[in-house]
Amino acid sequence: MISVGLTGGIGSGKSSVAELFAKLGVSIIDTDVIARELVGINKPAYLDIVKHFGSEILLPNHELDRAALKQCIIHSEEDRLSLENILHPRILEVVKQRINTASGHYCLIVIPLLVEKNNYPMLDRILVVDTPVEQQIQRVSIRDEMDKTDIEKLIAIQATREQRLAAADDVIINDQGLSELTAATQQMHDKYLKL
Repeated sequence: MISVGLTGGIGSGKSSVAELFAKLGVSIIDTDVIARELVGINKPAYLDIVKHFGSEILLPNHELDRAALKQCIIHSEEDRLSLENILHPRILEVVKQRINTASGHYCLIVIPLLVEKNNYPMLDRILVVDTPVEQQIQRVSIRDEMDKTDIEKLIAIQATREQRLAAADDVIINDQGLSELTAATQQMHDKYLKL
């Protein structure tokens, strides 16, 4: 089975592309979903995060306050690296397990920080969803109700558009509508089936 890493900057449309591949019957492994599973209340990653950041990053129901965590990583590189060190090795282990149980001719692993971390040696190809920065900012401001300054800080701590494109084996450009995105995804799916 071929393993394809799907990545792109914040607001590029990775989730939309993954959903389109899922509709085509492709096995999807999403590292954001895995991360949410790993930080369930009282799980080891959750406990490590609370130990590092303190109880102020908890909601009244004791779940992690994702918005508060996002603010921590936007404003502190040390906090960002600590969070990555807690989560990324655990995520990688789960990804390996899920690749082994995936079905179909290929599977798609959604990895937002693929280019930044570059620790997924099992990938056969890297697919980048590419979007102009102005569109990223617009989409994230609508989706997450964040202000432009914080979005720009998040974009700045990620790999640049040029770095992602340099790492890509394949690119889907997402700067138009859903019908264009659907057609581009179908084209890529056909390509992977031929591989």
